[in-house]
Amino acid sequence: MELSQRRTSLLLLLLFLVFKIVFQFTVVNPAYGLHRDEYLHLDMGYHLAAGYLSVPPFTAFSSLLIRWLGGGEFWVRFFPALYGALTMVIIWRMVRFLGGGLYAQALALSVFVCSAFSRLNVLYQPNSFDVLIWALICWLMMRYLQSLQGKWLLWVGVVTGIGLLNKYTVAVLVAGWLLALLLSSHRRIFREKDLYLGGLIALILAAPNLIWQIQQGFPVLHHMNELAATQLVLVNRMDFVVDQFVYFLGGAFLIVAALVGLLFYWPYRLYRVVLLMYVLVILLLVYMRAKSYYGLGLYPVLIAFGCAYWERVFRNGWSRYLRVLWLAIVVIPFVYLLNVMFPVLSPEKAQEKGHKFAALGMLRWEDGKSHVLPQDFADMLGWKEASQLVMQAWQRIPEQARKNTLVICDNYGEAGALNYYNRGQMPAAVSFSADYVYWFPRLDTLQYIVLLGKEPSEAYRPLIGRTEVVGAVQDTLAREYGSSVYLLSELSPQVPVLLQKGVQMKQQSYRWKQGGR
Repeated sequence: MELSQRRTSLLLLLLFLVFKIVFQFTVVNPAYGLHRDEYLHLDMGYHLAAGYLSVPPFTAFSSLLIRWLGGGEFWVRFFPALYGALTMVIIWRMVRFLGGGLYAQALALSVFVCSAFSRLNVLYQPNSFDVLIWALICWLMMRYLQSLQGKWLLWVGVVTGIGLLNKYTVAVLVAGWLLALLLSSHRRIFREKDLYLGGLIALILAAPNLIWQIQQGFPVLHHMNELAATQLVLVNRMDFVVDQFVYFLGGAFLIVAALVGLLFYWPYRLYRVVLLMYVLVILLLVYMRAKSYYGLGLYPVLIAFGCAYWERVFRNGWSRYLRVLWLAIVVIPFVYLLNVMFPVLSPEKAQEKGHKFAALGMLRWEDGKSHVLPQDFADMLGWKEASQLVMQAWQRIPEQARKNTLVICDNYGEAGALNYYNRGQMPAAVSFSADYVYWFPRLDTLQYIVLLGKEPSEAYRPLIGRTEVVGAVQDTLAREYGSSVYLLSELSPQVPVLLQKGVQMKQQSYRWKQGGR
């Protein structure tokens, strides 16, 4: 590639990357706060460990970095946008590796931006980094298949190990690759010592979390079982398959092009194992009743194949003039649905356009029921209001008694939000939900309880001398609508005893063996 072409290529890539990062900030209306999961993930940065109930430790260390940078919403949104941008760099390299030119590269990045990936990159969750890891593993495997150099397998081991410290689903991709290689003409890879060295590297990198899981009784198995029983059981397998194409809107034809190219295009014969891997992973996810977005990490490599192949099909004669059309087909539907796919509109405006969300199936929550806003949107509302109500309750407590006060919430979103907005002004909130059960303070002396959520249970009511209702979340569009703040005082000495017993029982329930699973 000549110097001028390289400069043009680099400039185009940089423009896409800058646009991508800026775009992720512009598609969130200021009326929305952070998502409930984001508050939990940020709190992990204050409780560094080798593992957690809900995710491996990578997210916690990312949260620590965000805290060092000031902890503002800008940095919370920056990192998923950055991971999306880095995934685009990998796609760019893949397309070039497959012989694609600037048009194919631009088309590929347009597909990435104009798809569910951009929605995924809005939230600070392990998913954006997970997609980056999947894309990088596929890129390294392509390099190995082309060169048969063992160093690429060692790098696969490094990336897999890091990926396992972020999200365990990378194991599904690795399983799909291994089975696909075994069933293909590339099965000679199993005679390569570097394959096993790469596996050893991955195991060593993931070892701290594995040791933590063993010590804690494999809480991940409890979490997976609970997820399967409460959420995945509601997943429709056919919806999963359909969503794999719906996620790409107008760009879905390029995913089909990738499948066709891998199957019939002779220059791609070396990489047909990618198609087999894709089918096996999809079948495995369908069998597991996985959520539709669990498979998104498969598509960066397919986008690269599809766009490189499409450019070749339409590179000669009059068909070259259709190139603008293909870009339009990718971009226009995305622009049309922009205010539906993202929290661009205010919550009230979004409610008015409920028919658009309903048409895309976005009003169906994980409980299997339809609501007035998409679940992700509703999960970004009401947190500041709840935090302000809890602060009002806190200020009613006599100063000398504040050190003997417990702040407790019904769920991890509430606890995380209180800690995000009120940290440093009051004790850290806890909950019997998610990882917060490991973060309870000492309960030796207890004079006051600030409770956010439902009223105290029947077991506690006789032990509470005074219950004062401070207020309730009034935002009807928030998922936390109606959650009340209670100030509990004149507590029986039995209250901390029961709380401590409840904490121990909850922690024990997370242990796979003791949990009876």
